[in-house]
Amino acid sequence: MPKIKNIYLCEQCGTNFPQWHGQCPECNAWGSIHESFAKNKKNENVIAKTPTLLSKVQSKKVERVSTQIIELDRVLGGGIVSGSVTLVGGDPGIGKSTILIQAISNLTRDLNTLYISGEESAEQIKLRAERLKLKLDQINIITEVNLELIIETFLNQKPDLVVIDSIQTLFTESFSSPPGSVTQVRECASQLTRYAKSNNCSVIIVGHVTKEGAIAGPRILEHIVDTVLYFEGDNSSTHRMIRSIKNRFGSVNEIGIFAMTEFGLKSIKNPSAIFLAARKKNFLGSSVMVTQEGTRPLLIEIQALVDNTNSGYPKRHTIGLESNRILMILAVLNKYLSIPLHEYDVFVNAVGGVKISEPASDLSVFSAIYSSFKMKPLPHDAIFFGEIGLSGEIRPVVKGQERIHEAQSHGFKKIFLPHGNVSKTKYNDIEIVGLTRIEELIHFLNN
Repeated sequence: MPKIKNIYLCEQCGTNFPQWHGQCPECNAWGSIHESFAKNKKNENVIAKTPTLLSKVQSKKVERVSTQIIELDRVLGGGIVSGSVTLVGGDPGIGKSTILIQAISNLTRDLNTLYISGEESAEQIKLRAERLKLKLDQINIITEVNLELIIETFLNQKPDLVVIDSIQTLFTESFSSPPGSVTQVRECASQLTRYAKSNNCSVIIVGHVTKEGAIAGPRILEHIVDTVLYFEGDNSSTHRMIRSIKNRFGSVNEIGIFAMTEFGLKSIKNPSAIFLAARKKNFLGSSVMVTQEGTRPLLIEIQALVDNTNSGYPKRHTIGLESNRILMILAVLNKYLSIPLHEYDVFVNAVGGVKISEPASDLSVFSAIYSSFKMKPLPHDAIFFGEIGLSGEIRPVVKGQERIHEAQSHGFKKIFLPHGNVSKTKYNDIEIVGLTRIEELIHFLNN
């Protein structure tokens, strides 16, 4: 019998230790180390491989298969790549299983597909498919959590595309730890990846998320796979967003936008119009920016509220924006414009549930806060984008022309942007205002 030894693994970084620690010495996470058991196996008949010159490696064309869901194809980079492994994460009930069963239904005509569920019964999956009005005659499903039996099924059925729902329910008999543990998640994902690469089978893995919104399990799980997709948005909203966090075959930070309907998730062709549909004229603290999400520019409304504080500690609350950048903007307002916002509560919101992390939002946030503080509405037909530096300068951002074209296509007449993004191209129906410092913007807003 092989000797069994106990080891301790960190669920955040996957590092193993001979004894338990309260804090992981590698990633400094607290309470992330748990006991696991593994069998010692001797490597026999190991043969060293001969290195190959990179210049002699034969390049292969990346083959993609469209899911026939426009926004999902956009996030994936054009479709599902043969032999790729994709990890899909998101809050419970946000639509992960729904969009995957829709994709499988569309792909059954071209591929041999297989849906493996470890959480729901076959009857529950059928009820969902019937509610979504999907064709059921070619959707193959099995309910199984034993990885060895699943791999054996792969070898018999030879599927082209497999959906695993979810990785936290699987277990391999090679380890005695329970399903969902660090060891089981890592080993099951590794074996599925090895099968996908060696058999040219595309695998889509559903992953649970923690309270913080990260995919549960070891951090190495995201390094194993080729693509990581996250669902964003509020479960109470009709809109759903899928963001590409990692993609070896496409653009990173690409975003797909959907509407949740009674027949499943439907792609939204013009999301900018949807995000601005409820915007009103002469609204205090409201501005519009153009954010660049992957290859797509989007128009997003930024709202700000500045109010007298009722305590000695003014509140700073943001939704969809980085709080540190908001604090920096408030400091710039106080330093160079002598606006004492340390006496006020400040709330900033990116309307629509979109999470904006790029610094191009600075100018729009700055304008919205100034509008709310001065009780003066901003021009309704104006767009703001640009980065604000600590000395009050306005810095250029990437893809300025794409942002201008997006604003122009939606009927905006004036754009406030960094002077470095002003091109030589002449626009007849839109006014371009290039700025170098925040004082110049205040001059235009007050006139």
